[in-house]
Amino acid sequence: MTQRAHGAFTVDVKPLTPAPAEGLSRFSINKQIHGDLEATTHGEMFSGGDPKQGAAGYVAIEVVTGTLAGKHGSFALQHSATMDPSGLKMTVIVVPGSGTGELKGIAGTFTIHIDKGQHSYDFDYTLP
Repeated sequence: MTQRAHGAFTVDVKPLTPAPAEGLSRFSINKQIHGDLEATTHGEMFSGGDPKQGAAGYVAIEVVTGTLAGKHGSFALQHSATMDPSGLKMTVIVVPGSGTGELKGIAGTFTIHIDKGQHSYDFDYTLP
């Protein structure tokens, strides 16, 4: 049965060097997540394109460590996003097989919302 967690988070994104290739950028991406999921994350993001012109994309992987619905463990999230004149398209999913501890076997989709610079999430997930 799918369950839903929601809450807010802060994110700290910092450039990393060296860049992987001409035209690409690399960043650390670390979050403090609050709400139904209380966790920290550590990850890396690669991006390309021209965000100032509204056309870009990124991929990222981050490890989430904390407590979800009273269960402690970790899991990885995989991001894939693009933006162009038609808007933002983003998918963030739990990496299959990445759950540890009491979160072993977790699956789901993490939806990020940004409103007036504030980040929040809805996390639809299943546990065995």
